Amino acid sequence: MQSIADWPPAAGALQPSPFPHAVLHGLHSLARLMLFPAYWTLDHLLGYWAPPPATRSGGCGRARAGAALLLLLLCLPWALLGLLLWLPLQVWRRPFCYQPPPPGWVPPGPWNPSMEPTRSFGFLSANLCLLPDGLARFSNLPHSQRRAQTLGTVLLAGLRASLYGATDRRPQQAGGPLGVLEASVPGGLDFVCLQEVFDLRIGNHLVRRLAPNLGPVLYDVGMLGLQPGPHLKLLGSGLLLASRFPLLRATFRSFPNGRREDALASKGLLSAQVQLGFLNGRPIVGFLHCTHLHAPSEDGPVRCEQLSLLLDWVEQFEADSRQGDETVAFSVLLGDLNFDNCSLEDTLEQKHELFSRFQDPCRLGPRQEQPWALGTLLSYPVLHHTEASSPEMLCRALQGEQGRRLYLAGAPGSPLAEPWRGRRLDYILYRGIPESPLSLEVNQVTFSTALAGLTDHLAVGLHLRVAAPS
Repeated sequence: MQSIADWPPAAGALQPSPFPHAVLHGLHSLARLMLFPAYWTLDHLLGYWAPPPATRSGGCGRARAGAALLLLLLCLPWALLGLLLWLPLQVWRRPFCYQPPPPGWVPPGPWNPSMEPTRSFGFLSANLCLLPDGLARFSNLPHSQRRAQTLGTVLLAGLRASLYGATDRRPQQAGGPLGVLEASVPGGLDFVCLQEVFDLRIGNHLVRRLAPNLGPVLYDVGMLGLQPGPHLKLLGSGLLLASRFPLLRATFRSFPNGRREDALASKGLLSAQVQLGFLNGRPIVGFLHCTHLHAPSEDGPVRCEQLSLLLDWVEQFEADSRQGDETVAFSVLLGDLNFDNCSLEDTLEQKHELFSRFQDPCRLGPRQEQPWALGTLLSYPVLHHTEASSPEMLCRALQGEQGRRLYLAGAPGSPLAEPWRGRRLDYILYRGIPESPLSLEVNQVTFSTALAGLTDHLAVGLHLRVAAPS
């Protein structure tokens, strides 16, 4: 039996360092320091190969590329030594870093259904395209470090607004649509899942901004080095999870079947258990599952295999984490699944068992969307148009058919559908637990243009109302 005196609970087995010993952590930091000059130079060299912008054409651009190539060759011996040190250390490294909340952190008050019959919980999923700058330029999103500064400011402003919201922050309007389009970050957020935070410097910057203002953060997620297959994983999963509620347990599992450009990244499933409050002196918990599936559009069977693995891992983590006296409020899956519910090319994924195990509030069935559902992938050639770079202007444009056709990307080679929806790649799915006495209801789904000009995706928000039996 627990009470408010036990709030917030301890983080259990979660440790700030990803290594079991400080010496290993220090050696890992040294290895990364040795690798950084070659990484930085290669990043800049890739930037000169990217198609946009065309400003680097001519002799000046070629001279800079030549200088970057020479510098890379000079850095290679040092980088090789760093790689030989870095690779064996991955055997001892845990698959994520945990940033505990700072001293004095005060989480939301614990939910006690006997005093408060319902409570709403807010979720946000956003693909930030924060790759190393040279790779991000291929998506027409240069200056990753600069974008990260602005993205952190925008997210922080939305999260601070959340801290001062009422408990039931998103009441559903009777007779109105569940989905809305907004120019701001949704208010009332409790959980934030970010994708494509691949650059480690950017990840550390976001953690420094989010943890003091939100709560515990899981970041630098991935199983790196030599993995079964064999595969060499040089990039992490790009996932970052922040929570206003205490984290109890977490785990990460890496997909074994990445191909082509995804083969070097450790994409997979990050799962976490959070405590939300108490019911009759026993813990109320929730489960969060964050992912980013295989990207190449032609690889539907690869994504289907990942979805099947993901469902197995979800069940395993929830079964292993649950204690006999816990009540489960929700299980939520967030992330960029890299397929949509309308394109003919994604027929395999649209019929996957995933949608019989989790509920998608934007979907009526395979290739059938809610009338208010929107695509979330933006058209990269127009990302920096004046209208597309302003949250307010993009929001107004996407309210009309002409703006959606201009700014929302479609599947390659797909005909222009009527009405034009674009590709909804970003999902927040949910489910209740049959034996739980608590019930779930969707308050609102939000498509947000708050990150316009900073990434190539709309952010997606979901507010769930959880109610105790009357």
